[in-house]
Amino acid sequence: MRDRRLPYGRQLVDESDVAAVSDVLRSDWLTTGPKVEAFEQAFAEVTGSAHAVAVSTGTSALHAIAHTVGISSGDEVIVPAITFAATANCVVYEGGRPVFADVDPRTLLVDPDSVVAVSSSRTKAVFAVDYAGQPCDYAALDAIGDRAGTLILADACHALGATADGRPIGSLALATAFSMHPVKPITTAEGGMVTTDSDELAAVARRFRNHGISTEFRERERQGSWFYEMIDLGFNYRLSDMQCALGLSQLGKLKAWVERRREIARRYDDAFEELAGVDPLERVPGAEHAYHLYVVKLDLERLTCGRERFFRALQAEGIGVNVHYIPVHLHPYYRERYGTGPGMCPVAEEAYERIVTLPMTHAMSDEDTGDVIDAVAKVASAYAA
Repeated sequence: MRDRRLPYGRQLVDESDVAAVSDVLRSDWLTTGPKVEAFEQAFAEVTGSAHAVAVSTGTSALHAIAHTVGISSGDEVIVPAITFAATANCVVYEGGRPVFADVDPRTLLVDPDSVVAVSSSRTKAVFAVDYAGQPCDYAALDAIGDRAGTLILADACHALGATADGRPIGSLALATAFSMHPVKPITTAEGGMVTTDSDELAAVARRFRNHGISTEFRERERQGSWFYEMIDLGFNYRLSDMQCALGLSQLGKLKAWVERRREIARRYDDAFEELAGVDPLERVPGAEHAYHLYVVKLDLERLTCGRERFFRALQAEGIGVNVHYIPVHLHPYYRERYGTGPGMCPVAEEAYERIVTLPMTHAMSDEDTGDVIDAVAKVASAYAA
């Protein structure tokens, strides 16, 4: 038993990050300044995209995408049942209707066959979710989109640093949303990013984050102009220079930090390979996982307890486990407003009763990793059928 609980995720901030933020605090620009543009350019390069647009959160990145592609009343957007609620919520913000697709039981990524099954003449887009940090089957989704004229969008809030067939996440969909919350591979405290190769979508997203206004203050200052117009109805979703300085500093460490997460995942994989009752999610061939999360499914037929008791036992050992996620269609808001409920996505619903998220962060030591492995083995042995 650990003396101090190990969280499932947390940030790692070093002195170079602190210095980067301090430099901005001593500068003339705290927001809408040069660090925003520098961070966007560096992020676009890392993700292999033509444009990156910094916004205030991962949720605002999703909302910006929903707005820029024109989702509106009468449109349906397919969302996997296992994701954070924000993926579906951003569709509702723009007047659309989320339609929930089931997931692959091996990976918990959206099942392309289920996407086809729930599609209709009103389907405008699919929001693919790179769950836990592993890329979806974009080839299959693109084929579906090409046949039906459906837009393929990406919620990659878990997946910065991942690749699919050698291509970085951020370059595989029409537009991609990222999050930089403290538990993610890099952080800006709170923050998000939209990547796209479309000049038009990038321009609309930049306006959307700034009240729908045609120009930002730094641009007007360079031009010696005061004039601007509000073209769209937007929001204040700007990311500050302080946050972008932190993100720019952290981005330079992304490769090493993601590799550290993969090292921890390999240790987990090896330890749990022969452990009865605990099954890691499967890997997608040709994909490089970013491991925002490390999720296991409990084989309840080989255990004498359910997920709740297993979860509590790990917490008692000082392991800060979590569950990602309650299927979105089971949340009261969606059940009451859209008539969703049990039975709609049986694979996701069955998986939800079995999944546990173990600690996974590049800040973990080898000793921390060993503590998790020992605790999981202890609890699995105690409840072995």
